[in-house]
Amino acid sequence: MSAKPIRLLASFLTVGGWTMASRVLGFAREILILALIGPGVILDAFVAAFRLPNLFRRFFAEGAFNAAFVPMYSKRAEGDEDANGFAADALSGLLLVVLALVGLGMVFMPALVWATAEGFRDDARFDIAVGYGRIVFPYILFMSLAALFSGVLNANGRFAAAAAAPVLLNILAISAMVLGYFVGGDVIRWLLWAIPLAGVAQLSLVWVAADRAGIRLRPGRPRWTPEMKHLVAVGLPAALANGVVQINLVVGQLVASQTEGAVSWLFAADRLYQLPLGVVGIAVGIVLLPELSRRLKADETEAARHSYSRAGEFAMALTIPCAVAFVVIPLPLVSVMYERGATDAEDSVAIAAALAIYALGLPAFVLQKLQQPLFFAREDTKSPFRYALVAMAVNGGLAFGLLPVIGWLSPAVAATCSAWVMSGLLALGARQYGEVAKFDNQFRSRLIRVLVAAATMGAAVWTLALALNGALHADYWRYLALIVLIGAGIILYGVIGQKIGAFRLSEFKGAMRRG
Repeated sequence: MSAKPIRLLASFLTVGGWTMASRVLGFAREILILALIGPGVILDAFVAAFRLPNLFRRFFAEGAFNAAFVPMYSKRAEGDEDANGFAADALSGLLLVVLALVGLGMVFMPALVWATAEGFRDDARFDIAVGYGRIVFPYILFMSLAALFSGVLNANGRFAAAAAAPVLLNILAISAMVLGYFVGGDVIRWLLWAIPLAGVAQLSLVWVAADRAGIRLRPGRPRWTPEMKHLVAVGLPAALANGVVQINLVVGQLVASQTEGAVSWLFAADRLYQLPLGVVGIAVGIVLLPELSRRLKADETEAARHSYSRAGEFAMALTIPCAVAFVVIPLPLVSVMYERGATDAEDSVAIAAALAIYALGLPAFVLQKLQQPLFFAREDTKSPFRYALVAMAVNGGLAFGLLPVIGWLSPAVAATCSAWVMSGLLALGARQYGEVAKFDNQFRSRLIRVLVAAATMGAAVWTLALALNGALHADYWRYLALIVLIGAGIILYGVIGQKIGAFRLSEFKGAMRRG
């Protein structure tokens, strides 16, 4: 039996393209937030409040359903085993659980804020964050259901609608802030109410897309079937593993909340390095999971290894140069993106320092998105959970241990170190799956060439930044100077990479034509 094909590279680019659009609009959103609100009490409170629905979303949406639901649904679809009936039962159960969670969260919001931002307890940020949290927390309901519909669409090789949905959050958030600013209202309030509205819009988009694809799912009375029992058994460790990742973020927030403005600085740096992580890592992971699940169901081991290795090439060829750029020119990037309005030069220096540290862990964060599907495609969610516990211990130890030494930057160092620990453990654990879990010789050869091309680009861009130092600190010339830096880096990396065989553009074009 041959697996139903997924247009692998074309799908990477579809998801990556929409994710790029979302992240670019996300930059516009963060630029407006930092310009109109700025680092400080209000933004610290907003970041803490908005992290709560995102924290639980990883448990009940991307966590459990990308790891457990998608492989189970994909295998049923591959074997014509009433996959949509299984999805409808999952939808009903998820709706019940998340509704209960939202109700509890609204009641116990002060406890949630205290648990995730304990440093707020003695100042105005605490009560503000509680109020904000009660506005944005229902977002988790819409996003959890949207994640299930997105998983169904992805498993059927339809990636566009699910990848486009996050764009709506940024469009609505930007529109709300601009409107609030021009009508003279409280910008933060406009932003807060835009978030649950965006959740409704995102759910509507993927629900309609599923209907149009002939996948008609409606919630009904939850049923505790053997399939649902198996989904929970597989999904619970996955949800806990993703929860550990979120706990790492909460630990960082707990440490940063001791310093006013630090939560905002780390938030701004995180949003910047999330661009390549989202465009490359998340896009590759979303496409690779159903692809591996189908290949393994059809016993196509060599094809699965090929997909894994080519995904790795694509990811590293785009991620490593981004990481190098974040390390060598963080301040020009940050100052152009964020330094205006309520965000000043001192804020830019702080954000740039955090960005450079996060960048050192960027390849590890992306590798995890490649490595985890090796486990999830086999419905092994317990191993990644155990590895995540180790990474959590490393993160917590470094975040609190380094606080007296390097202050509020310790969460960034801890996150970077724990990311490499997690990636290393995943690589060691995947050895049990044999050759399919090993990158092939072509990947290893090209990885060395990518490193050479990226290092050469980094040295050249750093030298050019020194030459343009005056322009990079001028009010208007800094925009043109940054464009020159980025353009020179892209061209140099592309030319050198093509010349030494780090990648072949002709192969990408051929793969696109073949699908």
